[in-house]
Amino acid sequence: MGLYTALGLQKKLRLREASVTVVDPQPHMTYQPFLPEAAAGAIEPRHVVVPLRRTLGKCHVVTARVTKIEHASKMVTVEAVDGHIEQIGYDYLVVALGSTPRLLPIPGLAEHGISFKTIGEAIYLRNHVLSRMDLAASTLDPDLRKRLLTFTVVGGGFAGIEVLAELEDMCRFATRYYDNIEPEDLRWVLVEAAGRILPEVRESLGVWTVEQLEKRGIEVYLSTFAKSFENGVVSLSDGTEFASDTIVWTAGVKANPVLGSSDLPLDERGRLKATAAMQVVDTPGVWTAGDCSAVPDLSRTEQDPNATCAPNAQHAVRQARHLAKNILATLRGGKPTDYYHKNVGSVASLGLHKGVADTYDVKVRGILAWFMHRAYHVSRMPTFNRKVRIQVDWAANGLFRREIVSLGQINDPKAEFHRASQS
Repeated sequence: MGLYTALGLQKKLRLREASVTVVDPQPHMTYQPFLPEAAAGAIEPRHVVVPLRRTLGKCHVVTARVTKIEHASKMVTVEAVDGHIEQIGYDYLVVALGSTPRLLPIPGLAEHGISFKTIGEAIYLRNHVLSRMDLAASTLDPDLRKRLLTFTVVGGGFAGIEVLAELEDMCRFATRYYDNIEPEDLRWVLVEAAGRILPEVRESLGVWTVEQLEKRGIEVYLSTFAKSFENGVVSLSDGTEFASDTIVWTAGVKANPVLGSSDLPLDERGRLKATAAMQVVDTPGVWTAGDCSAVPDLSRTEQDPNATCAPNAQHAVRQARHLAKNILATLRGGKPTDYYHKNVGSVASLGLHKGVADTYDVKVRGILAWFMHRAYHVSRMPTFNRKVRIQVDWAANGLFRREIVSLGQINDPKAEFHRASQS
């Protein structure tokens, strides 16, 4: 969300009024709601990211990882790409570090799990899944084939449901190009610890979504915990066990742990305590937005005085834009205003021409919800450049069908060169 804030400042700051420095470990911003479609080949992965240096031409972009924040001395410590450490001073600080995967102490998770928060992970997962089909088509071992064609997703939130549905859709389409793999040979499993999926939509839509997934042959385990992934064998709390060569972990996120090494006030979940104007509590000059912040949700505080904004794109994009206006107002001697946004609902893609939406208290299912999902998220994608490229990708796939080739060589690009050197 730092990109949206920097864009707002870049557009409105007067000449020599202030300088803006953006620090990020990646040279791009990733629009995460489009990661499932990038993984499934509906969108070119490069079009899901926004290059910082090109987009923020009036800002100073530093490709580095923040390791420490010391507001007492107004200093941020960063580790650059080459490993050297430096400190950057500031007058005003915007903390938009986002979140990281919330890992649980489950045996085998670190070794066999695949997270799904970055474009690199989306590309890797796509190549991995398609390569499992290639291996399964060539092996003579029936047990290995079954393991290769079993795909497990843990987590029934938006990320888990969308990546599961998109990849299942892609693989089912891909089977037409394999002589010895039928759609029925693919096994897709969803594991969710809660008693329902998609908590952001009303329960009846969650139930409908489960029914649609099960009609596609996807196994759904609700109120079920993953106990172990050792040796690639999934063990569930209800006693179910099966071998799976693909384990996707989307079971929650947590605030960036860098905040723990700062002198900024945190809540019990490790997020920055913030006012409704997105200023960090009792910390003048420090602002925050997005997943790492506990910004009061004024639309719900009457019912729950402790309600905070949900960690989703709907709030984060609006917070960042409002934050830029508040910073400008403060710079010019004005007062910041409170952030207020009533959740208008949620939309989710369930694969090509399939979706679910709960917006303005209206339930929408099927192809209309799928169109709503695409329309909403392309409207929130930063820059006109990326909006056009994504729509061109969709149009091309509509005409020529999606590409299903695995480019697994990018995971080890020097393997052939190394093999040649040994011969």
